[in-house]
Amino acid sequence: MKVKYFTYELKFRYPFTISRGTKTHQPTFISELEHFGIKGYGEAPEITYYNIPLKKMAEDLENKKRFLEKFAFTEPERFWHYVHHLFPENHFLVCALDIAGWDLYGKLQNKPLYRLWGGDSARSPVTDYTIGIDTPEKMLQKIREKPWPVYKVKVGTPDDLSVLTLLRQHTDAAIRIDANGGWNVNMALDLIPRLQELGVELIEQPLPKEDREGMKKLFEFSSIPLIADESCVAEQDVEKCYGYFHGINIKLTKCGGITPARRMIEKARKLNLKVMIGCMCESTVGTAATAHLLPFIDYADMDGPLLLEEDIAKGIEYDYGKIKIPDAPGLGIIFCGIYKKKNL
Repeated sequence: MKVKYFTYELKFRYPFTISRGTKTHQPTFISELEHFGIKGYGEAPEITYYNIPLKKMAEDLENKKRFLEKFAFTEPERFWHYVHHLFPENHFLVCALDIAGWDLYGKLQNKPLYRLWGGDSARSPVTDYTIGIDTPEKMLQKIREKPWPVYKVKVGTPDDLSVLTLLRQHTDAAIRIDANGGWNVNMALDLIPRLQELGVELIEQPLPKEDREGMKKLFEFSSIPLIADESCVAEQDVEKCYGYFHGINIKLTKCGGITPARRMIEKARKLNLKVMIGCMCESTVGTAATAHLLPFIDYADMDGPLLLEEDIAKGIEYDYGKIKIPDAPGLGIIFCGIYKKKNL
């Protein structure tokens, strides 16, 4: 096994703003595993509020790369367990390596991942397109520039209701909203009936993850499905969401890759929870990994490459919300890596 990594600063088409702040570029970490001349690729973006910067991912990988290169790769689940124990405090790095392991395995088996898992691409949900927090005029402009069947609108400001009312006046598309924990329980109780009148399809993470009492109250009150995001990071969080949310949003980077994400889907189904797969503004590399899970979920938030001005791979195609899952072996992508790398 040969192990390499690459780091990039990928520019957004527009400054990307959520309730936690604004960024103009997405730093991202790409792992490469080579096994008998076949290469697999994985990705983990840097997310500031999770405190795992690119430098940390690179340093951890360099410190233990020799152990990875000695590993006898046979199948991804076994590889994930090895990597998980090798980097117990760095689930972002584990994610990048796990995705690369699955890409490698799919190529060795000469099958796309979703086919290895018995998935049917015909039942894949469409993905939403994210509208970040901005002035009402600019948010409306983004919708006009990108006709789409489903929008995810970032909220968490005093103007949320007026902005959503304006947007609804100009589109019949489904609207989902994501507060990133930016509301309090009284705000949410006041807004939810009005949001139902606007036809909001679902609400992601309305309250801070610490406010479980408030979430219990919202869950019992809300006529709109509530989806856990920050409250559902890892496998052990799925059960904690039962009775507090109607569904969960799984993000590969947060949970540690494809391997635990598949187990989380299975757990959610047993608890009758809806499943969304979300993105953290990954390039086509990470987005392809989530795309292969499309046949097994209810909601998709996989618009990362559409939000970026720069990309580092090819293979994902979008058609008015519909993602064409690559039918080539593994992730089905071609890694280009042509953009300027970030200096650590």
